[in-house]
Amino acid sequence: MPTLRLAIVGAGPAGIYAADILLREAHGYDVSIDLFEQLPAPYGLVRYGVAPDHPRIKGIVNALRDVLDRGVVRLFGNVRFGEDITLDDLKRHYNAVVFSTGAIKDAALDVPGVDLEGSYGAADFVSWFDGHPDVPRTWPLDASSVAVIGNGNVALDVSRILAKHADDLLPTEIPDNVYEGLKASPVTDVHVFGRRGPAQVKFTPLELRELGELRDVDMVVYDEDFDHDEASRTAIQTNKQVMVMNRVLEQWRQREVGQASRRLHLHFYAKPLEFVGDEHGHVAAVRYERTRPNGEGGVEGTGEVRELPVQAVYRAVGYFGSPLPGVPFDERYGVIPNQEGQVLGEDGAPIPGVYATGWIKRGPVGLIGHTKSDAMETVQHIVNDQASWWTPEDPSDGAVPALLRERGVNYTDLDGWHNLDAHEIALGEAQGRERIKVVPRDEMVDVSLGRAAASVD
Repeated sequence: MPTLRLAIVGAGPAGIYAADILLREAHGYDVSIDLFEQLPAPYGLVRYGVAPDHPRIKGIVNALRDVLDRGVVRLFGNVRFGEDITLDDLKRHYNAVVFSTGAIKDAALDVPGVDLEGSYGAADFVSWFDGHPDVPRTWPLDASSVAVIGNGNVALDVSRILAKHADDLLPTEIPDNVYEGLKASPVTDVHVFGRRGPAQVKFTPLELRELGELRDVDMVVYDEDFDHDEASRTAIQTNKQVMVMNRVLEQWRQREVGQASRRLHLHFYAKPLEFVGDEHGHVAAVRYERTRPNGEGGVEGTGEVRELPVQAVYRAVGYFGSPLPGVPFDERYGVIPNQEGQVLGEDGAPIPGVYATGWIKRGPVGLIGHTKSDAMETVQHIVNDQASWWTPEDPSDGAVPALLRERGVNYTDLDGWHNLDAHEIALGEAQGRERIKVVPRDEMVDVSLGRAAASVD
């Protein structure tokens, strides 16, 4: 039986789903898969890119854990591709590699004032409140009025975490340093800006509905934003998700406001033009243009410019991929250039043995269902491309662990993740919570390797 020895770089949903699908689809092959992850813990954006108050994510984590816990796939955590292990290393030990490194940076927003102090990328803020080990432990939460730019689910996550009372996050796995930061926040008003109308938002109904369930937070919408054009009315009548969200927004229009200590404002038909700074170079306002429907489902400018005083701005306009050493990269779209998962070289031809899946393949769009179909497409090419696989010099199981040890890499494995997982759960149980994340990378590694107990902040 021929052997397929595969490396997967990135142990988030895309990488784990690719491993699972390959194990089920590669009939007639003796399959061996190693997952490489730069963080000491697996699950990628499910662990570090989704707000902690989304309990439904647990179902995704359970599915990913089931794949790893079969014991067929090896996990090498705390291993940085391009530093601890290279593409040439992988060629010496595997038949092929799949890159599933996702997209973790903020997409650019080209408006004046974007670099002012108090202007933040949503991706960085999400990493902070999710306890990512490679971001600062503190966050400057000193604004009473905040703007969030974007009309997608990340914008809603950021807005909800900013507006929500910190004590209401205690049942989640929120790290202690994040709780303390949010607890001290003086925020009273969060303003969400979208350049299109309420029938064109990129939210999903569940995320939108959750906003209206926040304790002691008024939802504020503006009647001027609900003069729907024909295209909007058609979308409401024919698209079930749009219909549900319109119903939620209409209910908020009827609510009385003014009693809560915090307010979350939704501003539609509002295109940011500039972040206005004060004399100290700090954000002082958002200047925006009112837009209107153009009759074709889009919007056009009205020429009416408004300004709203705020002390901080969060840009939630999308994620962007990062280049990998020795791997082709499309700087314009933030992806690895590929054809159905086969990575393409400068000449446009597939590079033997190199594949991609997930957001680094298609861009930061789509949900878990898209990730699974993505992985299936890539896996089918891997299986069919046997003739162009690499021929490894040393495909033995012990070669890669020996290489990492020789380079002094403190890599973690599946047993180490089980140690860290159990430790975080125990930290939570001591405070009547489900879990408390360990944040510092070195402490994550120490707990994983059984060398020391971690702190909780």
